[in-house]
Amino acid sequence: MTHTPHELAEDFPDKTDLIHDLKMNDGEFKHLFEEYHRVNRAVHRAETNVEPIGQFAEEELRKERMHLKDRIAAKLSQAG
Repeated sequence: MTHTPHELAEDFPDKTDLIHDLKMNDGEFKHLFEEYHRVNRAVHRAETNVEPIGQFAEEELRKERMHLKDRIAAKLSQAG
């Protein structure tokens, strides 16, 4: 566990312009982006004990974040 936020711009540094364009023009992508950041913040708060939660709940959040990131990566691949 790294306690490092998994920001999309860091995970897809060569796609930052595309991410911005899709956020502005693709409602589904915008929803995925916002949901990813909501879950990512929750994971980070749990990992740093700002808002501690149970181990199972934290694992479920991580799985949800990974699923959202996979969907975002697919959209980036399709659009790019």
